Amino acid sequence: MKDYKKYYIISSAPEELYIALTNPFTIQLWSGDPATMSTEPDSEFSIFDGSIEGRNIEFEEGKKIVQEWYFGDEPEAPSIVTLKLHPHKEGTSLELKHTNIPDEAYDDMVEGWNEVYMQALQDFFEEE
Repeated sequence: MKDYKKYYIISSAPEELYIALTNPFTIQLWSGDPATMSTEPDSEFSIFDGSIEGRNIEFEEGKKIVQEWYFGDEPEAPSIVTLKLHPHKEGTSLELKHTNIPDEAYDDMVEGWNEVYMQALQDFFEEE
């Protein structure tokens, strides 16, 4: 199991970025696929046409999202994604911490974070 941590600069206010990460209609706008999402702790979610599925754990409006991401087989420990939103002079500094990524999925997961998930968010806010 491996962990991944990175900071991204997104050109939007933290409150707007929070909505883009938690509202299923807005998620569909930037991801291009229907999404199932709720800000209720312990609710299930699905984004990128089911490519990413899991359970919502914790929300702090405009500041933090904590989720458990599911992988095929039940791993030894839950894979936890924590997104923290910090105000930044260019918009928001998004702090990503993804723990307990299965070794065989690590490279694909890092590529997905950088080239799909975060790139789609950056493109969405730059086009506004």
